Amino acid sequence: METVAVVTAFLRNRGEVLLLERSDRVGSYTGQWGAVAGHAEGDPDRLVRVEIAEETGLDDAVELVRRGEPFTVTDADRETEWRVHPYLFDCERRDVTPNEETSRWEWVPPTAIRERETVPDLWRSYDRVRPSVATVADDETHGAAYLSVRALDVLRDEAALANTGEAVATVARDLLDARASMHAVSNRINRVMIDAETPESVKREAISAIERAATADERAARKAAARLTALVATLSRSGTVAQALTEADPDRLVVFESRPGGEGVDVAERFATGTDVTLAPDAAMADVLDRVGVESVIVGADTVLPDGRVVNKVGTRPLAAVANRAGVPVVVATATAKIAPEGATTVGREPRDDCYDGDVPLSVECPTFEPTPADHIDHLVTEDGRLGEEHVRDRAREHATAAAWCDR
Repeated sequence: METVAVVTAFLRNRGEVLLLERSDRVGSYTGQWGAVAGHAEGDPDRLVRVEIAEETGLDDAVELVRRGEPFTVTDADRETEWRVHPYLFDCERRDVTPNEETSRWEWVPPTAIRERETVPDLWRSYDRVRPSVATVADDETHGAAYLSVRALDVLRDEAALANTGEAVATVARDLLDARASMHAVSNRINRVMIDAETPESVKREAISAIERAATADERAARKAAARLTALVATLSRSGTVAQALTEADPDRLVVFESRPGGEGVDVAERFATGTDVTLAPDAAMADVLDRVGVESVIVGADTVLPDGRVVNKVGTRPLAAVANRAGVPVVVATATAKIAPEGATTVGREPRDDCYDGDVPLSVECPTFEPTPADHIDHLVTEDGRLGEEHVRDRAREHATAAAWCDR
């Protein structure tokens, strides 16, 4: 029996994956649905990107999320043993340019794999790379908006596999524990669970929640962009802020590096093509804002507390204070899912322990997040527009009500 190495790549956008129906121009599994796939004799990590380029034209829009452990699929009829190398990529766009090997293509929830006629063991390939409670818990790269959608991905997929409502509820509780201080995660999970009890209803609600989350972030970014000027400053990294800056297209952008993680460096590099970008140390905020003549400041939010304080990456509070003193408006762009439930008062998020590695017995304070007082924020902008204090309190009460499903 011949052994053939192949790659299988799932491209993910807005919680959906790209499936391709194989045309009669391919030599195997005509008419069946698959992911991006091709032979991988040699270097699978290189060849998978070749296949993405040839089959979708989206090679410039993908970022590797993870590669799964290879596995073997035996096709006795073809006397072939496929050695499958699975991959998952995040994809920025949906404008697929297929080649002759594809007769149709669709972006669908991954659970649709289990409902279609697919190439052998396609779900097994996805299972090797799909998000899990562990990947949500261990992710130290992405923010609350991204991770809340990944948590919904996990809930959707596990609901499709579960036999009982209690099994799904266990997964939901595990997700809440995995990111206990990320209110965007808990609020979005709670909203699904308060409205659904059976595995099938949880799956449907999770699919809807993923679409609502993507739409909320886009609308918040668009509304925040309308409040920006030609000369903007920001701090750290936020997906919603990045969308707002893309929409606003300022003439000049000042990015503060955001210690201790330095996330601002990535943001500065991202916008440096086509925009006049200045990267500056956090300690120089006051001087840079004055000398450059910054006209507006935009930041994201990890959490909005019920009293209106905005919890975000450390450095946000001094940036807001400096901007206030200079008469520069401060815009916070976020989704209402990040408003903490009524009764929440804590900042959350563990501090880093790598600020000092010397031998002197010092007491080291190295928080990663801090609260910025509500009166330092000029515009708290969400998918519903600018929110005042009463609107924030109303949403906090709604989120507290949704959390009651845990007591069922």
